[in-house]
Amino acid sequence: MILNPDIRFLAIEGVIGVGKTSLAKVLAERLNATLLEEMFEENPFLEKFYQQPEEYAFQTQLFFLLSRHRQLLDSFIQNDLFRHLIISDYSFDKDRIFALQNLSEDEMYMYDAVLKSLDNNVPRPDYIIYLQASVETLITRIKGRNRPMEKGIDGHYLRDLQERYDHHFWHYNDCPVLIINTDKVDFVNNENHLKQILNVIQTWPSQTTYFIPEG
Repeated sequence: MILNPDIRFLAIEGVIGVGKTSLAKVLAERLNATLLEEMFEENPFLEKFYQQPEEYAFQTQLFFLLSRHRQLLDSFIQNDLFRHLIISDYSFDKDRIFALQNLSEDEMYMYDAVLKSLDNNVPRPDYIIYLQASVETLITRIKGRNRPMEKGIDGHYLRDLQERYDHHFWHYNDCPVLIINTDKVDFVNNENHLKQILNVIQTWPSQTTYFIPEG
């Protein structure tokens, strides 16, 4: 399958547990693309944040901000030599969504000051796939992957985060967004679901498009 040559950076987005990395891996394999995975496990504050959110939110978010910025820049500098398609399981925009969810007003002021110094030169996606799922589905998937640090995530947090994501990507104008409801979708084990998603991506809709795979 050959993707539109104008797409050099495809980002998969969505809240915790929705299946971003799983879809990114499958698409990277099918499209012979470079896979860029977020290295969340390198954040030394993340586990502490889940245990004491108010105490460690700012350190956690600032580490993610700088790490995501560095990873995107480094990957595109290296990739530009070969001009391969890059598929990532995150976009830089997600960082501020989480910051708004987790930081106090004073912390947001400091966060935005740092973000402003980084934002202008970060690579932006040519296309975004935004995965949605109900809170019930998210909780089931989070429990299924059994990451100890995520055991404390509750439905209220996920619902608030989902609302922030929805607002951001429904109003996103920097590139086309394909929104997929994944409550009844299995793109890892259901070849029909995956083919439908690949077909929609290949058409490259020029505006925000909502899609629910059939069958």
